[in-house]
Amino acid sequence: MSNAVTNEELRFGFGENWGRFIANLAEEQILEAEKSLKAMLRVESLAGKKFLDIGSGSGLFSLAAMRLGASMVRSFDYDIQSVNCTRELKRRYFPHASHWEIEPGSALDEAYLQTLGTFDVVYSWGVLHHTGAMWQALQNALLPLDHGGLLFISIYNDQGHMSKIWRWIKRAYNALPRRLRFLVLLPSFFLVYGAKMAGDILRGKPLHYFRNYSKIRGMSPWRDLVDWVGGYPFEVAKPDDIFEFYASRGLELRRLKTVGSGFGCNEYVFQKG
Repeated sequence: MSNAVTNEELRFGFGENWGRFIANLAEEQILEAEKSLKAMLRVESLAGKKFLDIGSGSGLFSLAAMRLGASMVRSFDYDIQSVNCTRELKRRYFPHASHWEIEPGSALDEAYLQTLGTFDVVYSWGVLHHTGAMWQALQNALLPLDHGGLLFISIYNDQGHMSKIWRWIKRAYNALPRRLRFLVLLPSFFLVYGAKMAGDILRGKPLHYFRNYSKIRGMSPWRDLVDWVGGYPFEVAKPDDIFEFYASRGLELRRLKTVGSGFGCNEYVFQKG
């Protein structure tokens, strides 16, 4: 997912990757996206709730919110190709829905965010750490959050030295001509999935992880790999840092799902008092 405004010279084009993803989007993936929203928000539906998707990417989770009955869904992304992906999903599934609005926008644009009104759920999965100004984006995400509302975000886990290595890998990937990016992508495949593959082989279930991958937020392993390796700018945070940041602003942590010491995103649900 993408929503970046940055002074960095290099920036990954998330929308192109998401366009390929939605070309083969299956009902099972949509259902898994719905399940992940219901599980983290602890709801069975979003009926009567207004849902804001900051950095909508493929549009999958805006679609999930619509299917869960949200009274309003507003989706925005800095990457125009991602905006078009979300618009394409609306065209397929809710072509006449006036309560699903989609537009370009930036998580770093305070004035823009203040024009949106307030929402019961503000959702931003794997986005704010790609803006080039993560802490400002985390602050700005509060602007459209209504009192009593839920903020559902995910932020890359801080692995210390390993995070610095990943930052170098991501920068190298984006600096290469497209025809040479496989030189970074293929070794990264084994860094990301090697341990899972080895475990499956040892258990006599080769490729088990990949066959069940769509159950992880409805995504696909290859698109997630490209998204992960390409995702730049790249910032990280420890769970304690995110907790303290929002606790000092009066929010209460309702749900936390971490990746332990591994790479990937820690997920948080905060509630505004």
